[in-house]
Amino acid sequence: MADRKDLIERVPFGETVLSMEHITKIYDNGFIANNDVSFEVKKGEILGLVGENGAGKTTLMKVLFGQQTPEQGTIRLGGEEVHITSPLDALSYGVGMVHQHFMLIDSLTVAENMILGAEPGKGILFDVKEAERQTREVSEKYDLKVDPTMLVKDLSVGYKQRVEILKMLLRGARILLLDEPTAVLTPQETKELFAQLKKLKEQGFSFVFISHKLNEVKEICDRISVLRLGKMVGSANIGDVTEADISRMMVGRDVALSIDKKKAQPGVPVLKVRDLSHVNKFGKFAFKDLNFDVRAGEILGVAGVEGNGQAELAETLTGLEEVQTGHIYVNEDLVDDLSIRSLREAGVSMVHEDRMTYGLSKDQSISENIFSDRYYKKEYLKGPSLDLKQISQRSKELIGEFSVKCDGPKAHISTLSGGNMQKVVAAREFSALPQLLVAAHPTRGIDVGATEMIRKKIIALRDEENTAVLLFSADLNELLTVSDSIIVMCEGEIVAYFPEASAVDEQTLGEYMLGLKRMSDEEIGGVLHG
Repeated sequence: MADRKDLIERVPFGETVLSMEHITKIYDNGFIANNDVSFEVKKGEILGLVGENGAGKTTLMKVLFGQQTPEQGTIRLGGEEVHITSPLDALSYGVGMVHQHFMLIDSLTVAENMILGAEPGKGILFDVKEAERQTREVSEKYDLKVDPTMLVKDLSVGYKQRVEILKMLLRGARILLLDEPTAVLTPQETKELFAQLKKLKEQGFSFVFISHKLNEVKEICDRISVLRLGKMVGSANIGDVTEADISRMMVGRDVALSIDKKKAQPGVPVLKVRDLSHVNKFGKFAFKDLNFDVRAGEILGVAGVEGNGQAELAETLTGLEEVQTGHIYVNEDLVDDLSIRSLREAGVSMVHEDRMTYGLSKDQSISENIFSDRYYKKEYLKGPSLDLKQISQRSKELIGEFSVKCDGPKAHISTLSGGNMQKVVAAREFSALPQLLVAAHPTRGIDVGATEMIRKKIIALRDEENTAVLLFSADLNELLTVSDSIIVMCEGEIVAYFPEASAVDEQTLGEYMLGLKRMSDEEIGGVLHG
C-alpha cells in the first residue's frame, strides 16, 4: 500500500500528478458517456470539472474511483500507468471521493463513521477509544476539528461535509474528488470549506472540484476542464475565463446567468398555512407553529440549512405527510385531508426534492410520466380507452417546449440524464397551469442550461398564469434572483421575513439560517398577508 501512495508523494509540487488519457466509456444501452476524454491534474491544485448534466463528469470520476471500467484509456499517477478496479483500489493509490449525498450513518458517532470498514479492535471487540483517538489525530493534523463522540444526526451540514473529507484523509487520500461539495452549504459554511481546501492544497493535496455554481468555480479553482456531450472541449486557467465563457463552453451557446423579471403584482392569498406543526420520527418538532401565505402572482422563497424543517413542510403541503396540527387552505378551501390527486384537482402542482422517488417512474416512458397526473381526464380519452395519438402528440410538444434531449416520447426515463429527467418533471407540473406550485429544489444538481430554462418557466407561470409559487432552494443565488419575497427557517421556525428579496444578500440570509440572527415576531408577522 505504501509504495502505491508513493506514486503521488514523489511528484514535485506543481507537476502533473494525475492524468486520464483517451478514456472512453460506453454503457450497455449503447450510450457513450465518455468519448476519448483526456485531462490532467497538477499536484497542489484545485481543478474545476464542469459541464451540463449528461456531459460525462460523474462517469469519468467513477472510472477514476474504480466504480466503472472504461472500454479504453489509461490512468497515470506520477507518470506511471495504474489499473484501478474498485474504490478500495483507488484509496490504496491515494485517490478518494466525497460524494454529493453524504455517505454517513446518522445513528453512529463521528468516530464510528470515520473508521467504518477498518475498525480498530481489542481482540474481537471494537476499540471505541482507538477510533476516537484516530479521529482526533487526523482532525488536528489537518485543522478540521470535529468531536469524535457526537452523533452524526446532531451535526450541521457543514460538519457532515467535514467528516466526509476527514474519512478520505484518514484513509490516506492525496487526490480528492469532490462532487457538488457546496450544494447544501450556507455562504459561511462554504467560505469555511474553501479555507480548508486552500490549506490542504498548500500541503500538496490535489482536488477535482465538480460544481454547477460557476461563481464558486471561479473563486476556488486554479484551472477548469469542460466536458460537453461526453467530450472534453477545453481546459483553461481560471483567470483567463469569465463565468459567461465557462457557460458558453459547457452549453455551446450564450446563457443568461442573471434573470430579468418584472416586479410582482401579488393578488389574493392562494395558500394559507395556519399554526402548522409536525413531529418527526425521532419525536422532535420538524417545524412548529408556522403561519404564512403565498399570494397569486408571487414567488415566496424558503431559505434554510438542510434539516431545519423545509423538507417536511414541502411534503406536508403536497400530501406526502399527513397534517398533524394546524391547517392548510388553498383558495380558502381546507385541504388538510385531501389525497394527492385531490390536491392536484384543487390546482396544486409539485416539484419534489427527490425526483427519482416521488417525481418520476424510471421504468416508464417519458410520455407515461408526463401524463401520469392527467391520463384519466376526458380530453385524453377516446371512449373507454386512452387517446394514444393525442397523448403522443402532446408529449412531443412538451418535449420540444422544455428542450428534453431524448429519442422521443417512448424513451424510458432511465435513459435520460439528471437534467433531462428534471425537465420531464417540469414539463408535467408546469403544463398543468397550476394555481399553486410547490417547487422543492427544482434546479438542484442540474446544469446551467436546464437551470436557466426552469427558472424562466417558473417566472412565466407567475406572470402569465398568476400562479402562486412556494420555492424551496439551497441555492441562495436562485432564491435571491427568482423569489419576490423570502422567509428563512431555522430549527423548524420562521426566523426572518424579507418582503423584497432584492433588498437582502446571501451573507445576511446565511446569518439567519445559522441562527446567528432572528427577527422579532412583529417583524416576521408581515408574512401573514391575509
